[in-house]
Amino acid sequence: MKQNTSLIGYGRKLKQMRQDYQLYLIILFPLAWLMIFQYFPMYGLQLAFKDFRIMDGIWSSPWVGLEHFEKFFNSYQFKRVITNTLIISFYDLIAGFPLPILLALALNATLKTRFKQVVQFVTYMPFFISTVVMVGMILQFLNPRIGIINMGMGLFGADPINFMGEPEWFKSVYVWSGIWQTTGWGTIIYLAALSAISPETHEAATIDGATRLQRIRHVDLPGIMPTIVTLLILNAGSIMGIGFEKIFLMQNPLNLSSSEVISTYVYTVSLASSAPDYSYATAIGFFNSMVNFILIILVNQIAKKAGDTSLW
Repeated sequence: MKQNTSLIGYGRKLKQMRQDYQLYLIILFPLAWLMIFQYFPMYGLQLAFKDFRIMDGIWSSPWVGLEHFEKFFNSYQFKRVITNTLIISFYDLIAGFPLPILLALALNATLKTRFKQVVQFVTYMPFFISTVVMVGMILQFLNPRIGIINMGMGLFGADPINFMGEPEWFKSVYVWSGIWQTTGWGTIIYLAALSAISPETHEAATIDGATRLQRIRHVDLPGIMPTIVTLLILNAGSIMGIGFEKIFLMQNPLNLSSSEVISTYVYTVSLASSAPDYSYATAIGFFNSMVNFILIILVNQIAKKAGDTSLW
C-alpha cells in the first residue's frame, strides 16, 4: 500500500514537471553555471595538500599534507598580508556599512520628490563606473603635481602630498573611494525595505505626537533591522575576501607595505612569479575561504541569539 502511494506521488510530480517544464528549463541554466564555475573548480582544492607537478597532473602529484599551510604561517609575509587585509576590511565595514542606511533613511524622509530623484541619480551614478576607470580617476585626482586635490590644498598654502606613494594614505584612499562609489547603490535595498513599512504605522505615530526623528528611530529603524542584520552577516563573511582588481590597480612599489593583501599575494606567488607555486597559492586561498566560512557562521549565530534574525 505504501509503495503504491509513493508511486502515485512520484507520478504526480512527473506530471507537474511536464506541465511546468519551461520553469525547469529556466532554472537549468543558472544551475549549470553554478556547477561548472563554482562547484567543479573545487576539484582543484586538493592542490593545497599536494606538491603540484604539471607533468603528473593534479591527481597524481605527491601528497604533502599541511606543508604549504605551515609555509604560509611561517612566512615573513604572513603577518603583513593578514594585518593589511583585516585593517582594510574592518575600516571599510565600520566606515561604509552605516552610510547607505543613513542615506536611505534621509531619502525616505524627504518630501520633495524632485530633490530626492536628483540625489538618488547623483549617488547611484558612481556605481556604474568600471574599476579600471575609477582607479584612473583616483590617480588623476590625487596626482601630486596636477591633481585637483593637491591643487586645492595649494590654494591654502599646504604642501602637495603623494597620496599613492605614501603607505599610510593607501587604506583611506581605497576605503573612501569605495564608499563614494557604492553608497548610493547600497541604499536601494534599504529603500525597498522602508517601502514595505505600513503607512498606517507612521500615521499612528504621528497622531501620538511623534516627531519625524522619533518615527525614524522607533518605526523605520526597527522595520529595516532584519535587512541590516542580514547584510551585516554577509559583509562579515567576506572580511578576508577583499576584491583583487582595485587593490592591484592601486598598488605600486612605494605603497606595497600597506596595500599587499591576501588576494594580491596569491596572484604574486602564482601567476606573477617567475617560478609559480600553484600549490602554495591554493593553500593560501583555501585558508582565506575557511576563515570567511567560519566568520559567517559565528556572526550568524551571534545575530540569531541577539535578535532572532539570521540567514539560517
